[in-house]
Amino acid sequence: MKNLFKIVLLSLCLSGFHGAVAAAEKGTAEEAVAMVKKAKEFIKKNGKEKAFAEFNNPSGQFIQNDLYVMVYDMEGLNKAHGGNARLIGKNLLDIKDANGVFIVKGFIEVATTKGKGWVDYKWFNKVSNAVESKSTYVEKSDDVLVGVGIYK
Repeated sequence: MKNLFKIVLLSLCLSGFHGAVAAAEKGTAEEAVAMVKKAKEFIKKNGKEKAFAEFNNPSGQFIQNDLYVMVYDMEGLNKAHGGNARLIGKNLLDIKDANGVFIVKGFIEVATTKGKGWVDYKWFNKVSNAVESKSTYVEKSDDVLVGVGIYK
C-alpha cells in the first residue's frame, strides 16, 4: 500500500497536481456560473487590481478543479487568466478555435448584447491532450467581461 501511495504521489508531482485534480473532476455549468458571480462580487469589493491578481493566483480561491476565471476588456485585451498566465496583457480579439470560430469576439458579443451567456467552441484540453468541446459562461462587469469555461 505504501508503494502505491508513493507512485500516486510521484505521478501527481510529475504531472502537476492541478492537472491531476482536473483530470479527476470536471467543473459543471452551475459551478462555472457561480464562479463568475463570485468573481464579479470580488471585483466590486476589492477593486480590479487586487481581483485580477487573485484570479491569476494558481493556488488562489478562483481555481477549482479545471475551472478558472478569465477577464477581458471590450477590445479583447486579456486582463486576467487563471489557466494561462502567458495570455495576460495580450490582445486576443482575433484568436480562433480549431474550427475557425472567433472565441473572444464571441465573448464580447454575448457580454455587450445580452449582458451574460454561454459561448461554445473547440479548444485544446491540456489534461486530456485533445481538442474538445468547450463552453464559457461570460458576464459583463462594468467595462470588462468575466468568464469561466467548462469542457463538455
